[in-house]
Amino acid sequence: MRFASWSWGGRDHVGTISQDGREATPLAVRDPSLGTLPLIQAMARDEMLPQASGARLPVDVVTLRSPLPRPLRSLFCVGRNYHAHAAELAGSVFNAKPEAEAWPIVFGKLAECVIGPNDTVQLPAPAASVQIDYESELAVVIGRGGRNIPRSRAMDHVFGYTIVNDVTARDVQMRHQQWGLGKSFDTFCPMGPWIVTADEVDGCATRVRGWVNGTLRQDGQTRDMIFDIPTLIETCSRGITLYPGDVIATGTPSGVGMGMKPPQWLRSGDVVRVEIDGVGVIENRFE
Repeated sequence: MRFASWSWGGRDHVGTISQDGREATPLAVRDPSLGTLPLIQAMARDEMLPQASGARLPVDVVTLRSPLPRPLRSLFCVGRNYHAHAAELAGSVFNAKPEAEAWPIVFGKLAECVIGPNDTVQLPAPAASVQIDYESELAVVIGRGGRNIPRSRAMDHVFGYTIVNDVTARDVQMRHQQWGLGKSFDTFCPMGPWIVTADEVDGCATRVRGWVNGTLRQDGQTRDMIFDIPTLIETCSRGITLYPGDVIATGTPSGVGMGMKPPQWLRSGDVVRVEIDGVGVIENRFE
């Protein structure tokens, strides 16, 4: 199934999206401003989905919001998790090696920077950053919580998948020698267009692509991750309880602006499109 959050008629709604992605059916959710989070939590308790509440609408007439407008807490994000991406950043970010270290690099991205799949990303003032980059990523949404989840059982904890663009201020990232600040500017996490449940897409074997102004920049396969999804869940849950609705962004393929020669930073008016097979498309203008 596909679960989404949208605005229509001056109100927020939560519901399902048809298999072809063309129709939205609202569900009777108590607080739709929370997006799909209450649905994920209820399904983790083995509760039934709410009944439909209202007529089906064409997706084209609604405004899709992030399926998790405010995730439960900071997103777990993974750095340098594709072999080719690790190689293209060698020597550029913290003396990155062509092959990542023995453990995944995990950092946090503030939940408050999440925006919708077609919302505008706000470029910061030049005094804050002039090196804005894009990162097309598959994101895992946790369905059943747990701590110290073994790799062998990790996929049992996956609710589904969505898309994020892990927008990054590279100069801030390098200046502070950590990743949280440069990743968490307001509007720096477009997410959507919905969550596709794990029974409908194999996140371990899908294609991630990203375009800037119509030019394909990124094209990778999740099977080429250095650390696969079960390993990431095992890592993030080591001594830390994961909760239904938690999000793990799994890293980006090669082709980011920083890896180009010379680097190509995003400018006002640029449009970044991210598409993941079996999940959908997000597209955001930078202003």
